Amino acid sequence: MSYIALLGAVAPVFVIIAAGCGLRRLRWLTAEADRSLLRVGVNFLYPCLIADTIIGNRTLGRLENVLVPPLVGFGTVVLGFAVAALVAKMLRLPPAAARSFSFTTGLYNYGYLPIPLVQAFYDPDTLGVLFTHNLGVEIALWTVGIWILSGTSGRGAWRELLNVPIVAIAASALLNFAGAHAWLPGFVAQAMHMLGQSAIPLALLLTGATLADLMQEENAAGNPRSTIAANALRLGVLPALFLLLACALPVSPALERILIIQAAMPAAMIPIILAKHYGADSATALRIVLSTTLLGLLTIPLWLRLGFWLTGS
Repeated sequence: MSYIALLGAVAPVFVIIAAGCGLRRLRWLTAEADRSLLRVGVNFLYPCLIADTIIGNRTLGRLENVLVPPLVGFGTVVLGFAVAALVAKMLRLPPAAARSFSFTTGLYNYGYLPIPLVQAFYDPDTLGVLFTHNLGVEIALWTVGIWILSGTSGRGAWRELLNVPIVAIAASALLNFAGAHAWLPGFVAQAMHMLGQSAIPLALLLTGATLADLMQEENAAGNPRSTIAANALRLGVLPALFLLLACALPVSPALERILIIQAAMPAAMIPIILAKHYGADSATALRIVLSTTLLGLLTIPLWLRLGFWLTGS
């Protein structure tokens, strides 16, 4: 695929995020509505998308596509944390800024950005592998990530693993092995499909609205060296390492595709909130998230094209 074609596939995601930002500025999407919409999206619509994708998924009928993707998800996030922490030490950042830098730069956007791209380029079975992969990402986030961000063990953070989407992934995988697609009523499956399709657009709108709020609350000016270094790592060095893993690891074709998509991703957005909660530098997290997301519109198609070429996808 050409760069322009790939850019056209990536652009709608950013258009919806920009729409959410605009709706917040117009006050059509109010901050008061966020909590209820987020609760519905995360705890109901997103699990419907997970169940719709995993139940009846032939690729996840193979045990290797259930067990190996979480290990790869965990390993790639920890790799990102390690590389970012090394660079933070080289930059001699203050402790709070260094923790935010390492955590935010090391954690790629593993949910609401890659999901529509996987849907655009691949079949639904591959999307199911993304969900199992993200189990490992969540474990790395709430264990190693919180340890880095807080500077302590973060003993209570593991409880965040017991959330509705994670339970939905595990339950759907079990139902898939049990052959639930054969006895699940058609009208139930269709309802789940319709509800699941609304999960990502709603999440992207809320992402844009949240970014609009954060840009007003936080001072985005700061150390340019850390922002430049974060972009070089998140959009340059780490994607190259991920593509090397995609080519070198003996993984299934579906997981190889997931690695290509995740290699191109900017920083995840959750570090902005977590940095503030755990006493790190939320302004550093905000700068990294904003800059890698905006620049990602241009770099994502480049890395996707290289990944497709290297793996013959």
